Amino acid sequence: MSTMKERMHTGELYLPGDDEIMNEQTLRLEMLYDFNTSRPGEGEKRQALLKKMFAEIGENCYIEPPLHANQSGAFVHFGKGIYANFNLTLVDDTHIYVGDYTMFAPNVTIATAGHPILPELRGASYYQYNMPVRIGRNCWLGAGVVVLPGITIGDNTVVGAGSIVTKDLPANVLAVGNPCRVVREINEHDRKYYYKDKEIDYDSLK
Repeated sequence: MSTMKERMHTGELYLPGDDEIMNEQTLRLEMLYDFNTSRPGEGEKRQALLKKMFAEIGENCYIEPPLHANQSGAFVHFGKGIYANFNLTLVDDTHIYVGDYTMFAPNVTIATAGHPILPELRGASYYQYNMPVRIGRNCWLGAGVVVLPGITIGDNTVVGAGSIVTKDLPANVLAVGNPCRVVREINEHDRKYYYKDKEIDYDSLK
């Protein structure tokens, strides 16, 4: 029979208050505390802590404290060049995968954990299950976006502010709303305009 710790990554129901899980989680959260209380000038300290905390983190990633993470990033896999603004929340009780150059606006939540609808399992028993989340390369998640357990978001996709992503999103689209829905594909219009009628001046860009 699998242990509670093993069930964290199998999608089975388990008890997150298990002693083995809690003991490891407490040690991880000590590192997260150190990250969140670091000073703005302590960039090297922050980078060193992220490399200890995360399962994988690529070069040139920047996470603005405070970062909130159940397991301090222990099951989070970040590519390179990822940017996260204030209050990124990672409910990382199982694996979260994020591709290169993806950006998170303030107050984004990525959740892998859920609880049974049945009250007898969810109430005093506190049973939980986890499903991995996968976010592609070069995505942008706007302020306040919530991504639910088991979701996959394709490369280059933009998710509008305040959206709640309840179903998978394909690559190369703009999606918004609650529940989040695809509005349109990223297209030639986006090669000319960056905001409403504001044209992109390619000559002025590096």
